[in-house]
Amino acid sequence: MLLMDVAGAEVSSFPWAFTAVYVIGFIAAVAIGSVAWYNSKRPPGWENKERPDAVPDVKKVDWE
Repeated sequence: MLLMDVAGAEVSSFPWAFTAVYVIGFIAAVAIGSVAWYNSKRPPGWENKERPDAVPDVKKVDWE
């Protein structure tokens, strides 16, 4: 009976590591997606709007 108690105490009931990976991945995806969206072509009506200071300016590379 003592052996069963020790084995049961080591098992976690909730996978915190997997949850942390999903949360950090979601935050990273939102951040990277926001930078990509701000650096993409502007939707109609947004062509002359100011770019936020937090978003870096990415230069377009001409591969030709």
